[in-house]
Amino acid sequence: MAKKREEEPPKGSPAWMATFGDLMNLLLCFFVLLFSMSSTDVNKFEAIAASLQRTFSVFQGGNDSIGEGNLVGNGVSQLNQISEYFSSMGKNSTGNQDNTDYDEASEDLSEAAENVDSAQDSKGQEDLKDSGKQDDDKAMSDAEAKEQLEKSGLKESEALAEKIEETLNEEDLDKQIDIDFTSQYVTLTMNGSLLFDSGSATIKSDAELLLDKVGKILETYAGSTIEIEGHTDNIPISNARFANNDELSGARALSVFEYLRDNSDLDPAYIKHTGRGAYIPVADNGTPEGRQLNRRVEIRIYNQLSDVS
Repeated sequence: MAKKREEEPPKGSPAWMATFGDLMNLLLCFFVLLFSMSSTDVNKFEAIAASLQRTFSVFQGGNDSIGEGNLVGNGVSQLNQISEYFSSMGKNSTGNQDNTDYDEASEDLSEAAENVDSAQDSKGQEDLKDSGKQDDDKAMSDAEAKEQLEKSGLKESEALAEKIEETLNEEDLDKQIDIDFTSQYVTLTMNGSLLFDSGSATIKSDAELLLDKVGKILETYAGSTIEIEGHTDNIPISNARFANNDELSGARALSVFEYLRDNSDLDPAYIKHTGRGAYIPVADNGTPEGRQLNRRVEIRIYNQLSDVS
């Protein structure tokens, strides 16, 4: 009778092992993915790991316990420095470990966390101080720049005033026109009684020659902004044409503007005119002399450094 031939077992690993291996690979990938998406506070990590090492002898052998190379693989960049963590935190200088005092470990962890928070707060305060210092430096720089601009403008206005004063002396107008200057402009001041009758905004015929000479002077600085201001004293006025000093001062400034526009080569686009009433006196309105000085027309010639356009 022929002997029954025994069936040979199937080659390769059992089917369940392949399924189990796939499952383990998926779990590994899942946890690596979770770890790669996490963020680690280095200071707190070191404090916790050091405390665990002192209490439970964790990482006693440093990176020798897991062998050479990266812990997971080159794809997880967060683990590239793990060997340094193990080496620095796994060393035991005393050789004795207390594996029973869990409360001490908890206190160490709390203290380490507080130290980290304190260091972060200190850094935040230093950043605030640095920011405040930068603001102070910027404010100081702005003030210095403004002061420098003021000095430059004053110097330019002074040079402009000297040239105009020479011209006024040549035209024999120094007694009829006063000259002054600031860091932004040069002011030519004419007494109102030279230009207008009392309560009127019509230019006198004998004042036209004066305005013609003023127009020639202004033509030299035609590219600069020119402003004409009318001023009065504080005595109330009310007649058929003007209800108050505001209207009178504005009308007088307008009359001077129209005369210069029609009798000179000045570009009206660079000339402004306004009435200031009795609000900016230069003398005491309590005396006749003071009121006469306050009744005036001012012509301002702005220098190139002024911010008036």
